[in-house]
Amino acid sequence: MSRVQIQPIAGPLDGAIRPPGSKSITNRAIVCAAFGDGTSHLEGVLDSEDTRVMMEAWRTVGVPVCHDPATATVEVVGCGGRLPVDRANLFIANSGTTIRFLTASLAACQGEFVLDGVERMRQRPIGDLLRALSELGADVHSLNDRAPDCPPVRVRARGLKGGRASVRGDISSQFLSGLMMAAPLAATPVDLRIEGRLVSVPYVQMTADVMKSFGVQVGVDLPQRIEIRAPQRYRAQRYAIEPDASAASYFWAAAAIVGGRARVEGLTGSSLQGDVAFCAVLERMGCTVKYLENAIEVVGPACHGIDVDMADISDTVQTLAAVALFVDEPTIIRGVAHNRVKETDRIGDLATELRRLGARVEELPDGLRIEPPSQIRPAEIQTYNDHRMAMSLALVGLRATGIVIRDPECTVKTYPGYWEDLQAFAGCSIQRIA
Repeated sequence: MSRVQIQPIAGPLDGAIRPPGSKSITNRAIVCAAFGDGTSHLEGVLDSEDTRVMMEAWRTVGVPVCHDPATATVEVVGCGGRLPVDRANLFIANSGTTIRFLTASLAACQGEFVLDGVERMRQRPIGDLLRALSELGADVHSLNDRAPDCPPVRVRARGLKGGRASVRGDISSQFLSGLMMAAPLAATPVDLRIEGRLVSVPYVQMTADVMKSFGVQVGVDLPQRIEIRAPQRYRAQRYAIEPDASAASYFWAAAAIVGGRARVEGLTGSSLQGDVAFCAVLERMGCTVKYLENAIEVVGPACHGIDVDMADISDTVQTLAAVALFVDEPTIIRGVAHNRVKETDRIGDLATELRRLGARVEELPDGLRIEPPSQIRPAEIQTYNDHRMAMSLALVGLRATGIVIRDPECTVKTYPGYWEDLQAFAGCSIQRIA
């Protein structure tokens, strides 16, 4: 297994960057384009493992998807809801968005499909989505005898009849987003009721916004319900994808840790992506945030620990944890119990690595309490094949010595060029170790 070592930088940052396209928007746009009634042209597309898995899955069921990584564009010839291939086995790797979106999407079509992935995927919950789809008339079942609420999944697709379905909101907003994108293909209108607290609310609103851009009407009454008239037809579009706000969080956090200025171009305070709210969290910690016409700028360093609910921006928890190591008092993160069932246990495993760095960490039922150390210990960080663990905790090495990240290649899941971009942005040295 390869490793990288990050060398601390001498002075404050003064960096600017435009991160690659949003994974979340890319995969939603691909689904809407695949269901479209013509050829869609997507611009600013993220080239990563998760997006390639999504594109390949649609190709496998007969939808032409032409990807040009050099220009960050994708051309999708939509099927209008009628798949050219009616039987396929789909390998989804460890892409939660892909398996959840496609399970719902394929259930709205015709055919028989099996969706499976890596071993970790077979531990990630999908039962609530299957139950909601069953309420809408789908024949969907887990094939996992050891964990019957997890993949692999068999879809015997005969279309969706529509009607009312309930879905828990506290495990993953991707269940709701998958149902939303499939709902326009149903025979009758769909009324989705949300049980309990809905996590990652901005991602659900993002789904509605992308669907509307492809010509579908969505009635949003969050956090209680979503109403979608059906049947409706998606219309092919030319669609531009924003830079990824979750990826941007690493560069904003670098300024919070080291001090200086981090300017992320292509994002604004009115972005579709809720993770731009990470800047407001840094502002509470003592940073200055400037919302410009086509950029967001953070000036650090952060100074103060905070008590913060991150239910809506849970993908940035690990990034905030890196910042929390360098402030003057404990930081408490709440509202993210669902982080235990992501690419890794992003509460328990994160706590382990923060302790390795010298922090005192208490695991809470829905988060963490992080007490910063008087001095960061040199450490070799385990990443658990989790791209966000690698990218977030690498930031510690911009200020502390002896920080080594194991399995740096895991970042290809969402950001293949991360190490090169971080090095150029921060002016640091990142050395690969055999």
